[in-house]
Amino acid sequence: MSSPLVPGAHAPEPLVPPVSSHNEWDPLEEIIVGRLDGATIPSGHPVVTCNLPPWAARIQKLVAGFRYPRTLIERAQQELDEFVTLLESLDITVRRPDKADHRHRFAAPDWSSRGFCNACPRDSMLVIGDEIIETPMAWPCRYFETHPYRAILKDYFRRGARWTAAPKPTLTDELFEKDFRPPAADEPMRYVLTEFEPVFDAADFVRAGRDLFVTRSNVTNRMGIEWLRRHLGPGYRIHEIESRCRTPMHIDTTFVPLAPGRALVNPEYIDVDRLPEVLRSWDILIAPEPEPIDDRLLRITSLCGRWLSMNVLVIDETRVIAERHHVDMLRALEKWGFEPIPCDLLHYAPFGGSFHCATLDIRRRGTLESYVG
Repeated sequence: MSSPLVPGAHAPEPLVPPVSSHNEWDPLEEIIVGRLDGATIPSGHPVVTCNLPPWAARIQKLVAGFRYPRTLIERAQQELDEFVTLLESLDITVRRPDKADHRHRFAAPDWSSRGFCNACPRDSMLVIGDEIIETPMAWPCRYFETHPYRAILKDYFRRGARWTAAPKPTLTDELFEKDFRPPAADEPMRYVLTEFEPVFDAADFVRAGRDLFVTRSNVTNRMGIEWLRRHLGPGYRIHEIESRCRTPMHIDTTFVPLAPGRALVNPEYIDVDRLPEVLRSWDILIAPEPEPIDDRLLRITSLCGRWLSMNVLVIDETRVIAERHHVDMLRALEKWGFEPIPCDLLHYAPFGGSFHCATLDIRRRGTLESYVG
């Protein structure tokens, strides 16, 4: 039998759940930031090279499995350190994965590969409420990418979070279209992935409470989307965003929710008239044209498209961290009533992204709600 409270004593503070994030804009309290240590150039597998121009794909196959050059690491590391310092100055708890040597070779029954890096936790894990889901990624070089996060995941689990891993894919040849080439602008859309088994990257999804939005891509197939839909159950709805990108990979340079009822969209990839009906009441903000990248080495080595200017990190419904180089994006955010926080992360692009890709928001102060009609 429990003892009554001592007169005048305060009730104990309710426990703060270690993982709780329902959307992209509630006040951010805790986040995981990626790491560049041990970064290795990703494999020359067709699921990787299909997203690159033909000349870049040929180079990719030659250098795959080697460590990234120090000149690329050092510039990106300096910007990453400054980004972490900025987050901590905003009273946000920052967690980091363990260091790992991604050049180590590993094998499955039908294939072997070296690794890639832990630069982008947004790709390999998806947070839905109090649950972290490890995703079934389609790149063989990313098969064990969540292992350096295990200490963090076990800590969250011990403190009450739900921890799930989607079924590990076999990644055999049946998953990939043979002799795939990206469609031309006047051809019907096609993807390198078949429907052999479920695969998806978490970064192909964005969250708006009970509604998630997804782009089918060269790392996310329909079977992967359906797996997540069934896993989440009737309390959530998943809506597909059509993309005109010929080599789609990740939604966070295509459609980015910024606040309740407000989303940033890519005018090159999105036909606003074809957005899901549930978004008809939303304020659709058209992203400005990105500033050109003058650094030739960065243009050659980037794994990302030119719309990385949209890869912002929302701190709360007002404040947004955005790339300092993209001045027009900063001005647009200000015009739309946001408070942009300029930061440098331009040289992170060779490792797969910018502010949104480089992070995984673990705890945002808010509750599960519906934001669509």
